[in-house]
Amino acid sequence: MNVRVLHIELRRSGAPWAGAVVLTSALAFLYLVDAAWWWGTTAWTAQWTPLAMWTRSLLFYLWPLAVGLGALQGLRDHRSKMSELLTSTPRPAWHRAATLAGTTAITLASAFALLVLVGAVQVLANTGYTHLGWLPISLVGALFLVSGAVLGMGAGRALPSALTPPALAMSAFVFTALMHMSLGRTETTTATGIATTEPNRVSLLSPAVQEVHDVLVTLSASVHVGQTIWLLGMAATGFALLVAATPRARLIALTPVLAGALIALLVLPSDPRRMYVVDEAAAELVCDGPVCVTKTHQARLADLAGPGKEALRLLHGALGGRAPVSVRENTAVLPEGSMPQWSRETVLFDFDDGVIAAAKGEELTRALIAKGMVPGCTPVGWSGFGGDEYAQTVAAGWALGDLRPLPGMESAGVRREVDAATRPVWKELKALERAEQLSRINAMRAAALSCEGDPFDVLSGGASR
Repeated sequence: MNVRVLHIELRRSGAPWAGAVVLTSALAFLYLVDAAWWWGTTAWTAQWTPLAMWTRSLLFYLWPLAVGLGALQGLRDHRSKMSELLTSTPRPAWHRAATLAGTTAITLASAFALLVLVGAVQVLANTGYTHLGWLPISLVGALFLVSGAVLGMGAGRALPSALTPPALAMSAFVFTALMHMSLGRTETTTATGIATTEPNRVSLLSPAVQEVHDVLVTLSASVHVGQTIWLLGMAATGFALLVAATPRARLIALTPVLAGALIALLVLPSDPRRMYVVDEAAAELVCDGPVCVTKTHQARLADLAGPGKEALRLLHGALGGRAPVSVRENTAVLPEGSMPQWSRETVLFDFDDGVIAAAKGEELTRALIAKGMVPGCTPVGWSGFGGDEYAQTVAAGWALGDLRPLPGMESAGVRREVDAATRPVWKELKALERAEQLSRINAMRAAALSCEGDPFDVLSGGASR
């Protein structure tokens, strides 16, 4: 297809409108909805991998839209009543099919590329860590749009009815919904007895990905390979349906998509921990003495190193030989609902933790001391406020000599709640002999690090005697 043919096809087809709809609806969704893609280290404009993952997650509705728009394109000859005339021309049917499919593929791929480019410009301004590990995620996303549109074209040509485009779009949307709500999820029970669900290999046939919860998580290579096989089969079936002229040929045209799905399911991983994996290069540690962050956040090390070293010095003065000796960004990625795992020798933190995210300078030192004393035992993916935060407040106050709310507790209501819960315990603790104070603090840390028992209850004396 030369440039002249492409130009003519763009003028006479609805392909440019399809690309415009995909691009504008995606940007409107991202910019008009204040949701998780704007928050913390996993914001879609913060790092490269979250950019790719969040734009892929939009395929939850963009892919059904592409399928429906493709079917509308496939009805063009039927609507113009030119089918018989075109079949009588000497030009091969696959030439016409390639022109139609190629034009739509170019516009949809360009629209998705522009969407990624809008985020990429902002990512460049927000991070110093550049890599290409995110590129396969976006390339497969663009292939999903192209393959879905080509399949829709073929179906529209094979079933020339005004009901075909909306029916296909709705069927595709139901498919993506089922992949993420029931058919693509397997119920599991964590070691602590908490029931949760995890994706299975069938869910990877869907174009969308899970919501981004960790900046270090990416898709494995086997996922990219399996999805590419599935999509090539889908595109081949769509193209074959565009060319097919008999019912028998249309039936045979279904072979590639079925074979692609079967082969893809053999290639795609069955273990959720092999689907969404840690990017080892991004998780590599960059250190300033005992204070370390991942390569992804290496630009933050300069601001963290001073407060981190000061926190270790103060913890050593308060705890002696039991104090942690390093501060490190937490790189562990655990299944949702599982209990976090902590170290006695290392203060593990997360930049998305509310206390750490709200702290700067001296307040960051207090926040790191609090995390070193009581890391927190809320199950992964859950949220809450209560005993852990109260224990952190008292423990950090004990190490620093003054009781103050932790960073992130700015609202008057939260401050009053924390003060009412912690001040009596603080006064009782400070009234004890130094040896008894240290005994309670050590018992509290043991409960906090093992996630067995309530650290605040231990600190109050409820489980220390």
